[in-house]
Amino acid sequence: MATLTGHTDVRPRTTDSAQSAVERIARRQLADARRAIDPVLRAAVGGLAEPLDQMAGYHFGWCDPEGIEITDGVQGKALRPALTFAAAAACGGSIDDSVHAAAAVELLHNFSLVHDDVMDGDPFRHGRQTIWRLWGETNATLLGDAMQALALGVLSDGVPEPVTAEAVIRLARATMTLCRGQYEDCAFAERSSISVAEYLQMASGKTGALLGCACALGALCAGADHRVVSAMHTFGCEIGLVFQLVDDVIDIWGDPAVTGKPAHSDLISRKQSFPVVSALASDTSAGRELARIYQARQPITAARAARAAVLVEEAGGRRETLERISGALGAALDVLPTDLATGDLTALAHLVAHRDR
Repeated sequence: MATLTGHTDVRPRTTDSAQSAVERIARRQLADARRAIDPVLRAAVGGLAEPLDQMAGYHFGWCDPEGIEITDGVQGKALRPALTFAAAAACGGSIDDSVHAAAAVELLHNFSLVHDDVMDGDPFRHGRQTIWRLWGETNATLLGDAMQALALGVLSDGVPEPVTAEAVIRLARATMTLCRGQYEDCAFAERSSISVAEYLQMASGKTGALLGCACALGALCAGADHRVVSAMHTFGCEIGLVFQLVDDVIDIWGDPAVTGKPAHSDLISRKQSFPVVSALASDTSAGRELARIYQARQPITAARAARAAVLVEEAGGRRETLERISGALGAALDVLPTDLATGDLTALAHLVAHRDR
């Protein structure tokens, strides 16, 4: 797989053949997870009133805007349900035990995506118009609300009865933490400076909370004890941080032909991603020039965004981000119990850290 950095990669090294093998294992897990949760998702969505059911089907890539079924719709990565299944398997659980938990975290994730598109004004997702662009902001908000309710219903109806209460509580708490992180991310757009600590707290809520919950629910459904459930939660939270930081690197230095996103889109919109936050806090000449670009009244053109990307790197923002990725990945792997079969979780962790889109 192509490296994210284009320069020296500070992340844990593996041979190309070993990395390719790990990637194949992880991508198979993603595909298997998507197939496993599909019947549960479709049954849940089918219980929604019109047109919410059609809107949800469109969002999941099952149909076109008119509700006509399609077979080539672009669907999400299914990372969160894959983590749920991998955590359950590590603890001796089965797909049947954990499939409703996996579907629930996918529903909750998609609730956040639908709302994020409204809040950010994003017109496209996966190359298709977003829900709010087709059905309006009010209906998109209602669909997100319905998905959140469905997530709790699917979870409470399907997980093993002895752990139902704890599972629902964990998902509800993850939702609150996710919303806090999203609020902080939106609030950052109105501020001229953000500390590294503030950014990491935001990322732990916006991205880490649900990945942590996904792993904890898998272990919980498999009957794991508190020690293991807690370790799985920590693992997922650290992988969530890895995911967010890799996203930040991709958004500045990723190949648009691979990512499908315009070059330097985060910089053009003055988003304070982790590399930018780190660069602005560097007290370097490059960091100060970057601050002037971000604080200027005129729009950031493509040329100025390209210059900003150079300045972020010169100020150490790229290096610091890659070091944080490496540290969070190491912390995630270190917390996994050594007495469990955690190979699938390890493969997913490496896929998250080494992805290029």
